[in-house]
Amino acid sequence: MQNEHTKPTEATLADLIAQLVPPPVPEAISLWPQTALAKTMFTVLLVLVFFLSWKAYRHYRRNAYRRAALSALENAANDPGVIASILRRTALAVYPREQVAGLTGNHWLEFLNRQYSGTEFNGDLGEALLRGAYRSCPRNPRLTQAAKNWVRRHRSQIVPPRKSRPEGSEVPP
Repeated sequence: MQNEHTKPTEATLADLIAQLVPPPVPEAISLWPQTALAKTMFTVLLVLVFFLSWKAYRHYRRNAYRRAALSALENAANDPGVIASILRRTALAVYPREQVAGLTGNHWLEFLNRQYSGTEFNGDLGEALLRGAYRSCPRNPRLTQAAKNWVRRHRSQIVPPRKSRPEGSEVPP
């Protein structure tokens, strides 16, 4: 017979933890939009991201000639002859050949200033640029900086290259 004063055996903490029932796992929450408005907004946002990426890519490709010219100017070692050649090639890459190729002297400097809307190629810098194209001149870091400014900030007018037509073909009216 058991004594009324004896206590039943006490459960330990480990026994109590073992008796716990694990909580139910909630359903996974979808990260995709659920409502029609949210789906529409997501689609519009996705289209906008693609459009802006496409525009940025076109801008990057369109300005490849600028990056090439700036890289060439870095390697020009402030030589006015090399700088004159780089500016001429850059202008020929952007503007129609008929508009650029025949420019010499002050007409060339006016063209550079007009496309840049600046006056950096007036005075000594312009003279150094013109002389450097035909004879050796002292190196001029200010001319390099002016050329870099022109390459970075001129108004571009890129014209698509002409497609060659086979001989005997006529131009459509």
